[in-house]
Amino acid sequence: MTDELAITGVECFAHHGVLDFERRDGQIFAIDLVLGLDTAPAAASDDLHETVDYGSLVGAVKAAVERDPVDLIETLAQRIADVCLLDNRVEWVRVTVHKPNAPIDATYSDVALTITRANGGPTRD
Repeated sequence: MTDELAITGVECFAHHGVLDFERRDGQIFAIDLVLGLDTAPAAASDDLHETVDYGSLVGAVKAAVERDPVDLIETLAQRIADVCLLDNRVEWVRVTVHKPNAPIDATYSDVALTITRANGGPTRD
């Protein structure tokens, strides 16, 4: 059985984007994570070492977002998924990258990409 751990709205400032001013000026990105893992061992032992330390994970994800600019949020989402899957207890991860200030010439609320990846490769919903 897989449980789900959700961490939403992790704000990061980074310089991703195709356009020159996005790379130069940077912007806010927000990250949502849902991790599939078995939390029963941690529940039984009440020991942090038996589960994913989400504080450390958020720090690693934030560092991954804020380094090395890329053109596409697709590339960024994959980078984040790779960080989350480094912990073998994570069976799968769903990553949403929000780019609320994307350069679109229209009124809109958000641009978001969601991907799901599993240890062993992409999953299909």
